[in-house]
Amino acid sequence: MPIANGIFLKFSCLTDVIMRVYRDLFPSSRCLFMYRDVVDVAKSFYRLSMIGPSLRFNYLLSKFFGHKKLTTRFPAADGSDIRMRSDLTTGVLIAALPIAIYLDLRRRGFDITAVRYEDLIARRLDMCRVVLEFCHLPVSLAELAVKAFDVDSQANSIVSKSAIGHFKEPQLTPQIQTELNKFLKKCGVPLIGDPGIIEGTLSWSTAS
Repeated sequence: MPIANGIFLKFSCLTDVIMRVYRDLFPSSRCLFMYRDVVDVAKSFYRLSMIGPSLRFNYLLSKFFGHKKLTTRFPAADGSDIRMRSDLTTGVLIAALPIAIYLDLRRRGFDITAVRYEDLIARRLDMCRVVLEFCHLPVSLAELAVKAFDVDSQANSIVSKSAIGHFKEPQLTPQIQTELNKFLKKCGVPLIGDPGIIEGTLSWSTAS
C-alpha cells in the first residue's frame, strides 16, 4: 500500500464533545463541516422516508405531535416548537440543526470551517483545489477527486438515486416557508430563500 497523504475521518454528528476529543488527539488536523440548502436536504429526507419504515413513522407522528424533541436541540431554540403539518418541516429542521451547532461551535472558539455543497457542484475542480489546499494536501489530486462527482455513492443500495428518485417531492408553500423562517431566524440559521452562506465558508473566489 502507498504511504497515505492524510487520514479522513467522517463523524455522524457534530458536537462539542466530539470536537474536543478530536482536537486533543489530532491538534494539527483540519476540521471541515459540509452543508447544503436546507430545502433540498428536506426533499431528500422525504424521499428517504418513503422506503424507511421507522423514519416514515417519525414523519407521520410529527404531524400530530410537533417537533418539540428536535427543536429543543437547537442551541438558541428557547423551547420553541413547530407544529406545521408539512412533509418538509421535519427535513428542514434536521438539515438546519447541524448548521446551528456549527455556528455555535465557532462562536465558542472552535476552529472549524465550512464547505457549501452547492459550491462544490457549481465549481467542482476549483473547490476541490480549495479543499485540498486547506487540508495541506497536494492540489494535484483535484482532477482525480472531481471524478467522484459522477458516481452515485449509494449505488446498488436501497437508497440509490434510481431507488428513491421517482418519489414526488412535497412543495414548499409561502405559509410553510414563513413559519419555518420564524424559527430559523430565532436560532440564527440562514433563512429559506436567502443565499444561505454561513460564516467560515471556504470559497473558490478567495483561494490563493
